[in-house]
Amino acid sequence: MTLAEGIAVLGLELPAGAEGKLLAYLALLAKWNKVYNLTAIRDPGEMVTHHLLDSLAVLPVLARAAQDSALAGRPYRLADIGSGAGLPGLVLAIARPDWSITSVESVEKKAAFQQQARIELNLTNVSIYSGRVEDMVGDFDGVLARAFASLSDFVCLAGHLSRRLWAMKGAYPADEVAALPAGWKMVACHDLDVPGLQAARCLLELER
Repeated sequence: MTLAEGIAVLGLELPAGAEGKLLAYLALLAKWNKVYNLTAIRDPGEMVTHHLLDSLAVLPVLARAAQDSALAGRPYRLADIGSGAGLPGLVLAIARPDWSITSVESVEKKAAFQQQARIELNLTNVSIYSGRVEDMVGDFDGVLARAFASLSDFVCLAGHLSRRLWAMKGAYPADEVAALPAGWKMVACHDLDVPGLQAARCLLELER
C-alpha cells in the first residue's frame, strides 16, 4: 500500500507538502539505518505501513483531544516518550505543524538521527530531548508512547509530565490495565485500523 492510499483510507487531510516530507523522512531513515540500525524493518513498503501509517492512525483521536488547546489560542503540546527514530513524534509533527512536539529518546544515536531529520526537514515545531524521561521537567497537554513499556512503568516514569497519557499498544493489554497504579485510570480504549497492517492496534487513554 502506498502512503497516499493509506492516508486516504485513514480519512486524513494533511497540509500541503506533508506527504513529500513524510517520504523524505522515510528515505532519511533508510539511509541512516544502513549504518546505525535504527529499525529492524528494511522493506520500503513495510516501512510505510509499520512506521508512517501506524503513527498517523492515532491522529484523529489526538486531534479531538487537541481541540481544547486550540480554543485556548496556543499549540497542542505533546511529548513522545522513547521515540526511537522519531516514531510517532516526527511523523505527527509533519502532519500537524501547528502542534508543539517534544521527542524524548535516551539512546544517543537515535536522538542524533532525529536532530538531523529535524534540520533537514525543517521541523520548526519539534524539540529533541536526549535523556531519560524521569529526569525531564515540563508540562504537556499529553504524553504519548509507542511500544515503550508496561502501562505501570509508563505512568511511573512519565506521569509527572501530564495528567493525560496515551499508550499505543497491540492487542488490548487487560493485565496491564488492571495493574495501573493508584490515582490513574483508563478512560478510553480507541481501536486503531492501520491500513495494510494485519494486526491488532489500540490507543489507550489514561488520566489521573
